[in-house]
Amino acid sequence: MPFVFAPSAPVAVPVAGSQDTFPVRRVYCVGRNYAAHAREMGFDPDREPPFFFCKPADAVVPVAQDQTLDLPYPPETANLHYEIELVAAIGKGGANIAVEDALQHVWGYAVGLDMTRRDLQMKMREAGRPWELGKAFDQSAPIGPLHRAESVGDVCHAAIWLQVNGQDKQRSDISKLIWSIAETIAYLSKYFRLEAGDLIYTGTPEGVGPVVRGDVMTGGIDGLGTLNVRMV
Repeated sequence: MPFVFAPSAPVAVPVAGSQDTFPVRRVYCVGRNYAAHAREMGFDPDREPPFFFCKPADAVVPVAQDQTLDLPYPPETANLHYEIELVAAIGKGGANIAVEDALQHVWGYAVGLDMTRRDLQMKMREAGRPWELGKAFDQSAPIGPLHRAESVGDVCHAAIWLQVNGQDKQRSDISKLIWSIAETIAYLSKYFRLEAGDLIYTGTPEGVGPVVRGDVMTGGIDGLGTLNVRMV
């Protein structure tokens, strides 16, 4: 079947210790999934049903281990925030997945950043409008190499952290997720059929804040390496 123009190549995330890459299909993000972060954003962190927003697949920017991504400061914002997150990569599709089976659908995990134009997000939130302007902009989802699930051990209790210019900004533990990785996958699969290639950004801990040009962010999760990004 001929195309009017050549379609874009899929975004592909490198796999740690391999020449293979993981093609990205969709990007789902969980909002306010750590209690302390929910509080710092002005919300009561009870276990109400999780909520989700999406980023386009081409917002994902793969970053090789031990390399630093030069990330352009995005337009139309004066308050760009970092949010360090555990990313779960789906390797087996399914709908209405049971919680006890959910982790069997995970191919691997990575360190990710959900970059957020906070001023635009807040403006949209106050107006009762979708968050795309604040969340789904170009290059808003840097990600480190994917690590196969069977190779990383107990990621559900791993430390997660982020520094800006060498100073601690976020430091927590994946066990503090309000909705666990398995619960998040099970709940999301009731509304969308998950497929191989989907990425789920599972939420950020407390300590989010702004960066400006020249700032260097270094984030990590135990067992998954680090992610290095410089704002330019």
